[in-house]
Amino acid sequence: MVLALAGAGWLAWDRLRPRPLPRDPGLSVLLVTIDTLRADALGAYGNPRARTLWIDRLAREGVRFEAAHAHNVVTLPSHVNILTGRYPFEHGVRDNSGFRVLPGTPTLAGLLKPHGYRSAGFVSAFVLDERFGLANGFDRWDSRVAGGESSRGFVIPERPGARTVAEAVRWLAAGRGPSFAFVHLYEPHSPYEPPPAFRRAGEHPYYGEVAAADAALEPLLRPLLDAGPRGRTLVILTSDHGEALGEHGEATHGVFAYEPTLHVPLVIYSPSLFRPRVVPEPVRHVDIVPTVLDVLGIDVPADLPGRSLLPLLAGRGAGEPPRSYFEALSTSINRRWAPLHGLRDGALKYVELPLPELYDLGADPGETHNLAPSLPQDLERLRTGLGALRAGDRGVAPAREDPETLERLRALGYVAQAQPLTPKLSFGVDDDPKRLIELDAKTNEMLELYRDGKLDEAIAVGHEVVARRPDMDLALMQLAYLERARGDLGAAIAWVQRAVELRPADAESTALLGAYLTEAGRAKAAVDLLSPWLKREDDDLDVLNALGMALATAGRPKDALAVLERARRAHPTNTQVLVNIGTVHLVGGDLVHARQAFEAALDLDPEVARAHNSLGVIAAREGHMPEAVERWKRAVAFNPDDYQTLYNLGMQLWGSGRRDEARPYLEAYLHDAPRALEARDIARVRKLLE
Repeated sequence: MVLALAGAGWLAWDRLRPRPLPRDPGLSVLLVTIDTLRADALGAYGNPRARTLWIDRLAREGVRFEAAHAHNVVTLPSHVNILTGRYPFEHGVRDNSGFRVLPGTPTLAGLLKPHGYRSAGFVSAFVLDERFGLANGFDRWDSRVAGGESSRGFVIPERPGARTVAEAVRWLAAGRGPSFAFVHLYEPHSPYEPPPAFRRAGEHPYYGEVAAADAALEPLLRPLLDAGPRGRTLVILTSDHGEALGEHGEATHGVFAYEPTLHVPLVIYSPSLFRPRVVPEPVRHVDIVPTVLDVLGIDVPADLPGRSLLPLLAGRGAGEPPRSYFEALSTSINRRWAPLHGLRDGALKYVELPLPELYDLGADPGETHNLAPSLPQDLERLRTGLGALRAGDRGVAPAREDPETLERLRALGYVAQAQPLTPKLSFGVDDDPKRLIELDAKTNEMLELYRDGKLDEAIAVGHEVVARRPDMDLALMQLAYLERARGDLGAAIAWVQRAVELRPADAESTALLGAYLTEAGRAKAAVDLLSPWLKREDDDLDVLNALGMALATAGRPKDALAVLERARRAHPTNTQVLVNIGTVHLVGGDLVHARQAFEAALDLDPEVARAHNSLGVIAAREGHMPEAVERWKRAVAFNPDDYQTLYNLGMQLWGSGRRDEARPYLEAYLHDAPRALEARDIARVRKLLE
């Protein structure tokens, strides 16, 4: 009897003893991000009209986190947070342009590699192109997007999610052993243009884009869901940020950090380890990397700011939820508005601006009642906590330029003073984004007018914006694009010159100025502007490409090829470099090496329109006109807005007597060709079509 009682006591103690947390070192990992997906756009997060079958099923059969939050409200820095597990002030990437992930920065792919994982990333938009550095640690980074060989302008080149998923599925099927696949879809990002099958009368087109993204995921998610507990893949699905859709006066995202853009979905699925459940505790993007490592039984780096969510996945408490940092700096960097930093602590959310904000998200989820004036102690406590968290923030001030570069810029008239403009260190209420949100609406209006073909009206709106905020880099660059599209290269150069004066260390604006100078017949000035950048170690792709083409245009093809080969070594998967190398050879009459470069670009991405166009030119020079026409048709299919291809194809068809077939191509050419560059050919085509 004593033995029996002792045995019963042991069984009771064993039942009370904490069980080990479930881990599985052999699992593969699939991380899916859907760009610009706000949590409440999904059925799983309470939207009864959502058409998100596959994401909802994943959430139903996995672990859904109700209160997941991003730290940034734009794509590139948010993805760096997700893939490195670090806050933006730690890794240094604060906006979509002008920033790079430093070589050697550990990513989840790099952390998994020593444990036998093969890895690949498949992205759907240029903003995550390999040039920005997120490919660190990955065996393969597939950033091939339609039109990606030409990145400038108002439309960010993107790839349909279904094609991105297809590439990921092929890669997964082709390998053995544990894998880490990162898959990024871009559909919900503006402009909202859902395929016809996903349009619904009376519904905002954004939700059609969300439905299209969900449908694109079926080939990736269905096999994993059907496998159930037999599956060997840990799936994480989230978004980089949400979308405002007009709430708080914000049309899209990037200005504010209210919940519509900061609250994101997060689902983790591994039915062999975790039962379906909903987790209400607040969690963060920086928690994803430590969670994956912990689930796989891999030591988590001690200096990561996030925590493992494994206890929550297993249905156990995880202690007091940590504070969460967030920021929205794009308007400060590009428009000289006040920077936005913030901290969430439990239900309280503090937004640091000239007009500070404090919200109780539990009582006021819509953030309509600013408690900053009425809760001064809480306001000060969170302000102090935010300051302590950001103690190591190095800021986003542009680097000071070397004297030779500044001297060249000043001599060329591109810099008004001997050093970059001093970063604005203090901001008043007039710099608060809440006071300036109408200008955001104006910049969106510029884009809409441009897309509608109303260039003059778009430029007029741009002048209104610049008149109110003369130091808004974004508006200056937009006006430069618009003036070039209208055919006034002189005005375009003047606007981008002002942007360079504001930020002479910025690669994007400097490269654009160099490209416009070359187009305007001032290739030598472009070479003088861009050559000092060769002393840098970052090998910026845009600068090297612009310099290479400037050198070629200036009659220095050997120097041009040397610069472009340097770009190729630094960016081996970039097709734009290969197209430019081929173009230099083609202009020089070296058809053999030109063909090799264009075909190498197509080996990387069969849909590079400019490579097909140039191979068509080679075929035409060699007298193979049917091949030339086929190449040009293929190029137009991949990039219907390439005016050079439209001209080549239309003129060839017209000259061969196929005028009815030629007319649509020539009319499209007249619509898309920049007048400043194509005036003579535009006049010729108009005369033909009379």
